[in-house]
Amino acid sequence: MKADPDSLALWRRLGYTLYFTHEEVALHNDAAGFREELGRHGPDTTRPIGTDAAIAYCRRLAGGHYENFTVISSLVPADLRDDFASVYAFCRWADDLGDEIGDPEQSTRLLQWWKQQLHACFSGEPEHPVFEALDVTRRRHQLPIEPFEDLIEAFLLDQHCTRYKTWNQLLDYCKLSADPVGRLVLMLLGEPRNGRVVECSDRICTALQLTNHFQDVNRDFSERNRIYIPSELIKIPDFEDRLGRTISQGFAVDEQFMQQSRDLVRDCVERTWPLFIEGREILDHLKPGSRPVIRLFIDGGMHILRSIESWNYETILHRPRLTRARKLMLVGRAWISSRFNGRRGTPARVQADPVDGSAA
Repeated sequence: MKADPDSLALWRRLGYTLYFTHEEVALHNDAAGFREELGRHGPDTTRPIGTDAAIAYCRRLAGGHYENFTVISSLVPADLRDDFASVYAFCRWADDLGDEIGDPEQSTRLLQWWKQQLHACFSGEPEHPVFEALDVTRRRHQLPIEPFEDLIEAFLLDQHCTRYKTWNQLLDYCKLSADPVGRLVLMLLGEPRNGRVVECSDRICTALQLTNHFQDVNRDFSERNRIYIPSELIKIPDFEDRLGRTISQGFAVDEQFMQQSRDLVRDCVERTWPLFIEGREILDHLKPGSRPVIRLFIDGGMHILRSIESWNYETILHRPRLTRARKLMLVGRAWISSRFNGRRGTPARVQADPVDGSAA
């Protein structure tokens, strides 16, 4: 029997996605790797390398990092993939400057340098390879500088603010650290830059950021001394000391703390779900070509949130993550949904399957 050409095209898409997002060599996938990269393209060494080489650099960077959702996939229109890669590379570098240096004062200086590089780019004089590529993207799509500045401000905030008192303060942080990314994606896709679409995008991006925080409770505290769970929600005596000892020994200091921490993370997850569900309305307002890209982001975050539930909210010990097979399934689901109905589909909490996890 002859294979359906459309089916073959689908599997080529899926195969390309799996290859691109997992088989590229990471440019800097840990702190040591990033410091090496900083030595090549840092404040004292960076120089223009030419537009074509800069675009290729961003492609490799986008392909080499693990994320909760597939960053560059064949669901992205072919003529936009390099633009997605350049925006991603900007975010990746800023994130690593904030998280992988190990010294808040040095990170602050480097982030200020990154902001100077951003301004040079928007003045038409890019120096760093990322900004050489981004210069092409921002001109092509008439991107404003403000979303990029907000992202840098969020990483600067991380250098001196490691605790949050209230849920609303945490949401305000997400307005800087997450919402600008969604707005940039909408601009790249040619979607509206205001109105209901942007409101839904902000909810989704805030939900994705919160999900990442509650997924990374262990790592944020052990590696960066950060706690993104607001203190108004923490009713556990000696929480930080008991959390530190639990992480150090690899099991809870006592059963009471284990149950209390589960309840705490459950509270955070329950506060996050409505943002995904409300934001998912965006799929009803997007152009058909944009829906699979946005759905992929949404489903990736929802599956992580569902996996936190499947792990019984024990993210003080475990870090849930998406496997290659799960990512492949998400891409296929997004493509099929866009082809046959294209909109929201089944409510978020019903359709999310259990997700594989790993030790933190």
